[in-house]
Amino acid sequence: MKLNEMLGIQYPIIQGGMANIATGKFAAQVSNAGALGIIASGGLNAEAIRKEIKECKELTDKPFGVNLMLMNPDVDNIADMLVEEKVKIITTGAGTPGKYMPKWKEAGIMVIPVVASTALARKVEQLGADAVIAEGGESGGHVGDMTTMALVPQVIDSVNIPVIAAGGIADGRQFVAAMALGAAGVQIGTCLLVSEECPIHINYKEALIKAKDNGTVVTGRSLGAPVRIIKNQMAREYLKLEAKGVGRDELEQITLGGLRRAVFDGDVKTGSVMSGQVCGQLKEIKPLADILSGLYEDAKKELAKLKQMEL
Repeated sequence: MKLNEMLGIQYPIIQGGMANIATGKFAAQVSNAGALGIIASGGLNAEAIRKEIKECKELTDKPFGVNLMLMNPDVDNIADMLVEEKVKIITTGAGTPGKYMPKWKEAGIMVIPVVASTALARKVEQLGADAVIAEGGESGGHVGDMTTMALVPQVIDSVNIPVIAAGGIADGRQFVAAMALGAAGVQIGTCLLVSEECPIHINYKEALIKAKDNGTVVTGRSLGAPVRIIKNQMAREYLKLEAKGVGRDELEQITLGGLRRAVFDGDVKTGSVMSGQVCGQLKEIKPLADILSGLYEDAKKELAKLKQMEL
């Protein structure tokens, strides 16, 4: 089944749950533009997320979801609150949602965990997941080791539920490639950061547009917490210290509050400017509706070209 049919949306596209960025308002705007908007939980507590959900409900009558980071200190309360607020779709990250699956499934919630391996994909399928998001290391923020091209087909071969491809998708060619791998749809994030509606500082958007193909790096691999960000002063300092074997506490001091500084203050020098590798493809700031329709229409054109090709 195609993702749009499964979720009741126009395009088979999910918006990534980007911490400090994917607010209730932004999720509603994405849903109104034809994709599935997702509210990010990030480090928010249950009541703060409840406010975002209520705002989203006021701004759209289209389907939307909430991304729950399972490492959130208030995760137990958030899990209960999502049932109370009758959230229809939950995506999860940073762990296994087994503890919450019975109550979520009893409430009729569709659960779609993000996975970075076939082992985790099989595990969440056994727990009752309705689909999985196979996210490759090309994506921004917290990343796994495998690339999208390698991960997606292996996950598809290992489970019997729909698989959504994520990581490295920003144009029609990449969209079609994901579908050719067998994905039911795609999740995108970085290309939505340069939308007019995205609530990040203009400096952040301009940094993405200026970035080249090799404009990102991954920090924190030695700590088991790899994060892909734009190369800047902070990233270079972090990598230099990481190479010297500096301890976790000192390294975390460098990144502390970095994402918020980038998102809200526009600090693109010492802030954490999270971005996927597709940043080199971003050329201008556009309305969400244009980004989503353009991605979908480009994919249809690319598919038509492929039908004329011979192997």
